[in-house]
Amino acid sequence: MPIFLDRHDLKGLTAADIAEAHRKDLEVQGRYGVRFLTYWFDDTRGTAFCLIDAPDIETAMRVHDEAHGAIARDVIEVDLSAVEAFLGRVSDPTPAARGSKPLIDPAMRTIMFTDIVDSTGMTARLGDVRAVEMVRAHDALVRRALNDKGGREVKHTGDGIMASFDDVVAGVECARAIQQAFDAFNLASREKLQVRIGLDAGEPVADHNDLFGATVQMAARLCQSAEPDTIVVSEVVSGLLPDRVKLMNLGQKALKGFARPVAAFEVAWR
Repeated sequence: MPIFLDRHDLKGLTAADIAEAHRKDLEVQGRYGVRFLTYWFDDTRGTAFCLIDAPDIETAMRVHDEAHGAIARDVIEVDLSAVEAFLGRVSDPTPAARGSKPLIDPAMRTIMFTDIVDSTGMTARLGDVRAVEMVRAHDALVRRALNDKGGREVKHTGDGIMASFDDVVAGVECARAIQQAFDAFNLASREKLQVRIGLDAGEPVADHNDLFGATVQMAARLCQSAEPDTIVVSEVVSGLLPDRVKLMNLGQKALKGFARPVAAFEVAWR
């Protein structure tokens, strides 16, 4: 059956309220051949997200309506592997120990793109075999940083990597670690590797038709706009960072696919 991710606006409700609503969904789902796999809740923004295995959207929403009456505002069809890559899980988390607070995962994610500078020129200069070796070196350095900072690789883009983080600070710290790793690599290598990095943060259902669609597009465009050896982040990311992270305001950038210029900031990493 198809897998759907829905979004609810639930301002004023608590994590306990959402957990109870999820429990009611589980009680009703069997009557309609539906499975509610898990949910996420952001109490700050008052948004909740449900991952549902259902014959169609209408049947899934019928369960919500009968169980508690909270119908989703947006629903998209998703792929389970993509959900796990972006959000990190596709089932309910392990119940918390008695007396401890329940796990509250808000589903807000930070998306990062890396891009090898002038990869086409590198291939022309070095040849296919040596260029592939350099791409592998890039992949190894990026994946090591992802592993250290708790990031998840979503996909390889050919000359870069797209990744997801549960925490915006972890994403930016990973980007800084990547640039520092390439700086060290270039000191020891005759052939230099330069990368540019872009990051944005957002909710999984934001543009009505794709998992993290607008956030992915913003992160990719910020990466493309970045100078070699730099990290560029969105206004959303900048607003979620602590003061200890040094940022330089780059002003407004005109990015392909966005009707208006967007604010961009460079992260210091040296």
